[in-house]
Amino acid sequence: MSDFVYQLRDVTKEYNGRRVLQVDGLDIRPGEIFALVGPSGAGKSTMLRLLNFLEHPTTGRIHFREAEFNPSRPMPLKLRRRVTTVFQSPLLLNRSVGANVSYGLRLRGRRNSGRRVEAALKEVGLKHMARQRARTLSGGEAQRVALARAIVLQPDVLLLDEPTANLDPYNVGLIEDIVQALNRQRQTTVVLVTHNVFQAKRLAHRVALLLEGQIVEASDVEMFFESPRDPRTAAFVRGEMVY
Repeated sequence: MSDFVYQLRDVTKEYNGRRVLQVDGLDIRPGEIFALVGPSGAGKSTMLRLLNFLEHPTTGRIHFREAEFNPSRPMPLKLRRRVTTVFQSPLLLNRSVGANVSYGLRLRGRRNSGRRVEAALKEVGLKHMARQRARTLSGGEAQRVALARAIVLQPDVLLLDEPTANLDPYNVGLIEDIVQALNRQRQTTVVLVTHNVFQAKRLAHRVALLLEGQIVEASDVEMFFESPRDPRTAAFVRGEMVY
Protein backbone atom coordinates (compact mmCIF):
# COMPACT_ATOMS: atom_id res chain seq x y z
CA MET A 1 0.00 0.00 0.00
CA SER A 2 1.22 3.50 -0.81
CA ASP A 3 2.26 5.73 2.06
CA PHE A 4 -0.34 8.27 0.93
CA VAL A 5 -3.84 8.20 -0.55
CA TYR A 6 -3.54 11.79 -1.77
CA GLN A 7 -0.55 13.99 -2.47
CA LEU A 8 -1.22 17.61 -3.45
CA ARG A 9 1.61 19.66 -4.92
CA ASP A 10 1.44 23.35 -5.93
CA VAL A 11 -2.34 23.13 -6.27
CA THR A 12 -4.36 26.28 -6.93
CA LYS A 13 -8.00 26.85 -7.81
CA GLU A 14 -9.32 30.04 -9.39
CA TYR A 15 -12.78 31.21 -10.36
CA ASN A 16 -12.97 34.09 -12.85
CA GLY A 17 -9.39 35.01 -12.08
CA ARG A 18 -9.89 35.00 -8.31
CA ARG A 19 -7.71 32.54 -6.43
CA VAL A 20 -9.68 30.75 -3.71
CA LEU A 21 -7.26 27.93 -2.94
CA GLN A 22 -3.48 27.64 -2.84
CA VAL A 23 -2.00 24.47 -1.37
CA ASP A 24 1.75 24.12 -1.78
CA GLY A 25 1.82 20.62 -0.33
CA LEU A 26 -0.51 18.27 1.50
CA ASP A 27 -0.42 14.51 2.10
CA ILE A 28 -3.32 12.37 3.32
CA ARG A 29 -2.53 8.91 4.65
CA PRO A 30 -4.48 5.70 4.05
CA GLY A 31 -6.78 4.71 6.90
CA GLU A 32 -6.74 8.03 8.74
CA ILE A 33 -9.48 10.51 9.61
CA PHE A 34 -8.18 13.84 8.37
CA ALA A 35 -10.12 16.95 9.38
CA LEU A 36 -10.08 20.26 7.53
CA VAL A 37 -11.18 23.09 9.78
CA GLY A 38 -11.59 26.78 9.18
CA PRO A 39 -14.19 29.53 8.90
CA SER A 40 -16.78 29.76 6.16
CA GLY A 41 -15.24 30.86 2.87
CA ALA A 42 -11.79 29.49 3.72
CA GLY A 43 -11.80 27.08 0.78
CA LYS A 44 -12.73 23.84 2.55
CA SER A 45 -15.55 22.81 0.19
CA THR A 46 -13.43 23.77 -2.82
CA MET A 47 -10.77 21.40 -1.52
CA LEU A 48 -13.31 18.58 -1.29
CA ARG A 49 -14.44 19.15 -4.88
CA LEU A 50 -10.83 18.72 -5.98
CA LEU A 51 -10.37 15.60 -3.84
CA ASN A 52 -13.52 14.14 -5.39
CA PHE A 53 -12.30 15.07 -8.89
CA LEU A 54 -15.48 17.09 -9.54
CA GLU A 55 -13.32 20.02 -10.64
CA HIS A 56 -9.80 20.27 -12.03
CA PRO A 57 -7.17 22.32 -10.26
CA THR A 58 -6.22 25.52 -12.06
CA THR A 59 -2.55 24.65 -11.58
CA GLY A 60 -0.63 21.88 -9.86
CA ARG A 61 -1.21 18.18 -9.49
CA ILE A 62 -3.08 15.78 -7.25
CA HIS A 63 -1.83 12.21 -6.97
CA PHE A 64 -4.44 9.62 -6.01
CA ARG A 65 -3.27 6.04 -5.74
CA GLU A 66 -1.27 5.46 -8.92
CA ALA A 67 -2.80 8.26 -11.01
CA GLU A 68 -2.20 11.99 -11.41
CA PHE A 69 -5.00 14.56 -11.66
CA ASN A 70 -4.04 17.93 -13.12
CA PRO A 71 -5.51 20.75 -15.24
CA SER A 72 -5.31 18.70 -18.44
CA ARG A 73 -5.55 15.13 -17.17
CA PRO A 74 -8.81 13.67 -15.80
CA MET A 75 -8.94 10.99 -13.16
CA PRO A 76 -9.90 7.56 -14.61
CA LEU A 77 -13.48 6.56 -13.82
CA LYS A 78 -12.43 3.38 -11.99
CA LEU A 79 -10.44 5.51 -9.52
CA ARG A 80 -13.06 8.26 -9.24
CA ARG A 81 -15.43 5.55 -8.08
CA ARG A 82 -13.13 4.77 -5.17
CA VAL A 83 -14.09 8.12 -3.62
CA THR A 84 -17.56 9.18 -2.48
CA THR A 85 -18.95 12.26 -0.74
CA VAL A 86 -21.65 12.92 1.84
CA PHE A 87 -22.82 16.52 1.76
CA GLN A 88 -24.30 18.72 4.47
CA SER A 89 -27.80 18.57 2.97
CA PRO A 90 -28.36 15.19 1.29
CA LEU A 91 -30.45 14.99 -1.86
CA LEU A 92 -32.64 11.90 -1.61
CA LEU A 93 -34.74 10.42 -4.38
CA ASN A 94 -38.51 10.34 -3.88
CA ARG A 95 -38.34 6.58 -3.43
CA SER A 96 -37.90 4.17 -0.56
CA VAL A 97 -34.94 4.31 1.78
CA GLY A 98 -33.67 1.02 0.32
CA ALA A 99 -33.94 2.31 -3.25
CA ASN A 100 -31.90 5.38 -2.31
CA VAL A 101 -29.16 3.28 -0.77
CA SER A 102 -28.99 0.93 -3.77
CA TYR A 103 -28.95 3.76 -6.33
CA GLY A 104 -25.16 3.98 -6.69
CA LEU A 105 -24.85 0.23 -7.03
CA ARG A 106 -27.47 0.21 -9.80
CA LEU A 107 -25.53 2.91 -11.66
CA ARG A 108 -22.55 0.56 -11.53
CA GLY A 109 -24.64 -2.27 -12.99
CA ARG A 110 -24.96 -4.24 -9.76
CA ARG A 111 -28.56 -5.40 -9.62
CA ASN A 112 -28.51 -8.09 -6.93
CA SER A 113 -27.54 -5.78 -4.10
CA GLY A 114 -30.17 -6.57 -1.47
CA ARG A 115 -27.78 -8.00 1.10
CA ARG A 116 -25.30 -5.14 0.77
CA VAL A 117 -28.08 -2.57 1.10
CA GLU A 118 -29.46 -4.35 4.15
CA ALA A 119 -26.00 -4.47 5.75
CA ALA A 120 -25.40 -0.76 5.08
CA LEU A 121 -28.75 0.20 6.58
CA LYS A 122 -27.98 -1.94 9.61
CA GLU A 123 -24.69 -0.08 10.08
CA VAL A 124 -26.55 3.25 10.31
CA GLY A 125 -29.40 1.88 12.43
CA LEU A 126 -32.10 2.17 9.76
CA LYS A 127 -32.65 -1.42 8.64
CA HIS A 128 -36.25 -1.24 9.87
CA MET A 129 -36.95 1.74 7.58
CA ALA A 130 -35.86 0.14 4.30
CA ARG A 131 -39.34 0.42 2.76
CA GLN A 132 -40.22 3.85 4.11
CA ARG A 133 -40.36 6.80 1.72
CA ALA A 134 -37.11 8.75 2.03
CA ARG A 135 -38.87 12.12 1.87
CA THR A 136 -40.68 11.34 5.16
CA LEU A 137 -37.48 11.08 7.20
CA SER A 138 -36.18 13.51 9.77
CA GLY A 139 -33.00 15.44 9.04
CA GLY A 140 -30.88 13.07 11.08
CA GLU A 141 -32.39 10.00 9.49
CA ALA A 142 -31.90 11.46 6.00
CA GLN A 143 -28.23 12.10 6.73
CA ARG A 144 -27.83 8.53 7.94
CA VAL A 145 -29.40 7.29 4.70
CA ALA A 146 -26.86 9.41 2.80
CA LEU A 147 -24.11 7.74 4.84
CA ALA A 148 -25.52 4.28 4.07
CA ARG A 149 -25.64 5.20 0.37
CA ALA A 150 -21.91 5.97 0.59
CA ILE A 151 -21.02 2.97 2.78
CA VAL A 152 -22.69 0.47 0.45
CA LEU A 153 -20.23 1.44 -2.31
CA GLN A 154 -17.32 0.38 -0.08
CA PRO A 155 -15.16 3.37 -1.06
CA ASP A 156 -11.48 3.75 -0.30
CA VAL A 157 -12.10 7.38 0.66
CA LEU A 158 -15.16 8.97 2.25
CA LEU A 159 -15.39 12.76 2.00
CA LEU A 160 -17.69 14.44 4.53
CA ASP A 161 -18.74 18.06 3.98
CA GLU A 162 -20.14 19.42 7.27
CA PRO A 163 -22.17 16.22 7.72
CA THR A 164 -23.67 17.17 11.10
CA ALA A 165 -23.97 20.96 10.80
CA ASN A 166 -27.79 21.06 10.98
CA LEU A 167 -28.40 18.15 13.33
CA ASP A 168 -29.35 17.75 17.00
CA PRO A 169 -26.76 16.38 19.46
CA TYR A 170 -28.29 12.88 19.42
CA ASN A 171 -27.89 12.49 15.65
CA VAL A 172 -24.48 14.14 15.75
CA GLY A 173 -23.37 11.43 18.16
CA LEU A 174 -24.87 8.66 16.02
CA ILE A 175 -23.15 9.86 12.85
CA GLU A 176 -19.81 10.34 14.58
CA ASP A 177 -20.03 6.78 15.93
CA ILE A 178 -20.83 5.45 12.43
CA VAL A 179 -17.86 7.29 10.91
CA GLN A 180 -15.46 6.05 13.59
CA ALA A 181 -16.69 2.47 13.22
CA LEU A 182 -16.31 2.62 9.43
CA ASN A 183 -12.77 3.92 9.77
CA ARG A 184 -11.83 1.41 12.46
CA GLN A 185 -13.42 -1.69 10.92
CA ARG A 186 -12.74 -1.11 7.22
CA GLN A 187 -9.75 1.24 7.39
CA THR A 188 -11.68 3.67 5.19
CA THR A 189 -9.83 6.95 4.77
CA VAL A 190 -12.08 9.82 5.87
CA VAL A 191 -11.62 13.50 5.01
CA LEU A 192 -13.90 15.58 7.21
CA VAL A 193 -14.66 19.22 6.51
CA THR A 194 -16.04 20.98 9.57
CA HIS A 195 -16.07 24.38 11.24
CA ASN A 196 -16.57 22.58 14.56
CA VAL A 197 -13.17 22.22 16.21
CA PHE A 198 -14.63 20.01 18.94
CA GLN A 199 -15.84 17.50 16.34
CA ALA A 200 -12.40 17.51 14.72
CA LYS A 201 -10.81 16.86 18.10
CA ARG A 202 -13.18 13.95 18.79
CA LEU A 203 -12.84 12.23 15.42
CA ALA A 204 -9.61 13.09 13.64
CA HIS A 205 -6.16 11.59 13.70
CA ARG A 206 -4.76 14.69 12.00
CA VAL A 207 -6.14 18.20 11.53
CA ALA A 208 -5.36 21.03 9.11
CA LEU A 209 -6.41 24.66 9.46
CA LEU A 210 -7.40 26.39 6.22
CA LEU A 211 -7.50 30.19 6.15
CA GLU A 212 -8.06 32.30 3.03
CA GLY A 213 -7.41 29.27 0.85
CA GLN A 214 -4.09 28.30 2.40
CA ILE A 215 -3.05 25.56 4.81
CA VAL A 216 -1.84 27.35 7.93
CA GLU A 217 -0.92 24.21 9.85
CA ALA A 218 -1.43 20.45 9.55
CA SER A 219 -0.46 18.14 12.38
CA ASP A 220 -1.50 15.25 14.60
CA VAL A 221 -4.62 16.06 16.57
CA GLU A 222 -2.84 16.29 19.94
CA MET A 223 -0.23 18.72 18.67
CA PHE A 224 -2.83 20.75 16.78
CA PHE A 225 -4.90 21.37 19.89
CA GLU A 226 -2.32 21.25 22.68
CA SER A 227 0.81 22.81 21.16
CA PRO A 228 0.09 24.41 17.77
CA ARG A 229 3.06 25.92 15.99
CA ASP A 230 1.23 28.83 14.37
CA PRO A 231 -0.38 31.59 16.49
CA ARG A 232 -3.37 31.65 14.15
CA THR A 233 -4.01 27.99 14.91
CA ALA A 234 -3.78 28.69 18.63
CA ALA A 235 -6.25 31.55 18.26
CA PHE A 236 -8.67 29.44 16.20
CA VAL A 237 -8.55 26.62 18.75
CA ARG A 238 -9.37 29.16 21.49
CA GLY A 239 -12.41 30.26 19.51
CA GLU A 240 -11.03 33.67 18.55
CA MET A 241 -11.77 35.39 15.26
CA VAL A 242 -8.79 34.83 12.97
CA TYR A 243 -10.26 36.01 9.67
